[in-house]
Amino acid sequence: MSPAIGSDSLDIRPAPGLMDTLAEQPLDPMLMVLHLLRNDPRPNKIDLGIGVYRDDTGHTPILASVKAAERHLIETQTSKDYLSPEGDAGFVAALAPIVLGPSTDDGTMWGMQTPGGTGALRLAAALLHRTNPDCRVWIGTPGYVNHAMLMQAAGLAVIEHPFFDKPTQTLLFDAMMSALNEVRRGDAIVLQSGCHNPTGVEFSHDQWRALAAFLNERGVVPVLDMAYQGLGQGLDEDAWGLRHVLAHVPEALVCVSGSKNFGLYRDRAGALWVQGSNPTSVRRARTNLNLMARTLWSMPPDHGTAVVRIILTTPQLDAQWRSELDVMRDRLTGLRHDLATAVPEFETVKRQSGMFSLLPLDRDQVTRLRIEHGIYMVESGRINIAGLNQGNLPVFASALRSVL
Repeated sequence: MSPAIGSDSLDIRPAPGLMDTLAEQPLDPMLMVLHLLRNDPRPNKIDLGIGVYRDDTGHTPILASVKAAERHLIETQTSKDYLSPEGDAGFVAALAPIVLGPSTDDGTMWGMQTPGGTGALRLAAALLHRTNPDCRVWIGTPGYVNHAMLMQAAGLAVIEHPFFDKPTQTLLFDAMMSALNEVRRGDAIVLQSGCHNPTGVEFSHDQWRALAAFLNERGVVPVLDMAYQGLGQGLDEDAWGLRHVLAHVPEALVCVSGSKNFGLYRDRAGALWVQGSNPTSVRRARTNLNLMARTLWSMPPDHGTAVVRIILTTPQLDAQWRSELDVMRDRLTGLRHDLATAVPEFETVKRQSGMFSLLPLDRDQVTRLRIEHGIYMVESGRINIAGLNQGNLPVFASALRSVL
């Protein structure tokens, strides 16, 4: 006989739910730093972890050129209708010469808007997987932590190769090229063009030339990621390697972010360009990218890209933006020299560029800096140079000397 309703013997425990099968994931290292920072009551704590540009007051400003473009947008925008999956074509056209340099339209290069540089990388990964599910993506270590996760999320295998030696602060180009001898035709490689995150080191022009020749000879597709253009040596200088590679390989993917150089972090202004060997292949890639973008985010956001388009197509605002970018770059360069002067053991910092450096610190030293001095950075030793200013740099330098 079945137990009566309400009987103590009736087993009414719920079956395991769908979410119960999930394994809890550790916090992203950057989110962990942010969590610890926000819960530290010390008033003079120093944030060198979160990767946003800050001025000398510690504030992340909205550029004056951006504010002016936003005012114009508010006054002239007549609709909030959807964009197509390709996004704002005017934004892509205005940004193309900044990124790619002067070019003739022969049908072998096409671009589309994406939600930030991350969206561009994720869509590039999806295209690589669709064209060749067996494609392996080579990524230098140490590198930007999200690169591998984005490629793996698209089902691609990731292979790491040496890139930088933290103790000696040396770019390991020979070791990198030796490892790349194992590439297969149809593999891809992620390359940061200018202002490398997290190390701040750069390929020389000769190294870019050797790399481009190798990729062309071996049939490897470069995924060129440029997230900090203009914050290293200058707009054209930071794009030199990217443009050289594009000129010497038949196929490539270019992923660009406007978060840092336009200060549009939360507005997600990005772009993806695909270079093909002929117009037919590019047209096919375009149809596939449209379809995949439709399934990933359907329609991209508009505000940030509209702001960039207005800036780049308005001569006065374009000149103002370039001037503001010069100020940001000069500030970063000056801070690098000031830090190297204050802590001679880190003299290599002034030969690096962009927002980040990977200091030769171990986990214990990073922990001591946090606990004893309220200085926050990623446990790898990566610091955001823009988090320094004339007020906290002497404090940071003194704390560094105390843990060396």
